[in-house]
Amino acid sequence: MQLIDLVRSGDDQAFAAIVDRYEEQIARTVMGMLGDTDGAEDVGQETFIRFFRSIRKFRGDSALGTYLTRIAINLSLNELKKRNRFQSLFYQKGEDRETLEGPDKGNEYEAADTKDLVEMALQKLDPPFRAVVVLRLIDGYSTKETAKILDVPVGTVLSRLARAQKSLKEILTPIIK
Repeated sequence: MQLIDLVRSGDDQAFAAIVDRYEEQIARTVMGMLGDTDGAEDVGQETFIRFFRSIRKFRGDSALGTYLTRIAINLSLNELKKRNRFQSLFYQKGEDRETLEGPDKGNEYEAADTKDLVEMALQKLDPPFRAVVVLRLIDGYSTKETAKILDVPVGTVLSRLARAQKSLKEILTPIIK
């Protein structure tokens, strides 16, 4: 809370320390939600801008990292809604926008390709399921913390995680052998 109090009193270095401490965590969350896009970088920056603007509202009921992650998830979900509205102008419902292809066997970059395939498969999940996977499996939050961040019951987190893992397996099994 000392850093928060310093930021509230106008200490720019304290805010920079918060950004330094949490930028990697927020980047991981946003990239998990949006993929490696320009929009992801914008959402990451907007997370800290929103936090700075609302710092007086931060009561410390949750850890600062959890609070920032909640902002990042909300902004990511908003960005996904925006993307879906934009894409709906150009794609017919049910039209496949992108096909996943497996890595070339014997390719020295196969591990990197597999990582890319997993990231692409993650992007195919519906946002509520993607959010649970990102928070639980990428960011390492507990089920209870994930429920609090997403403001849903623990049972919802568990069912979304199970459904997301099943979907990821269905997407990836034919292409990763």
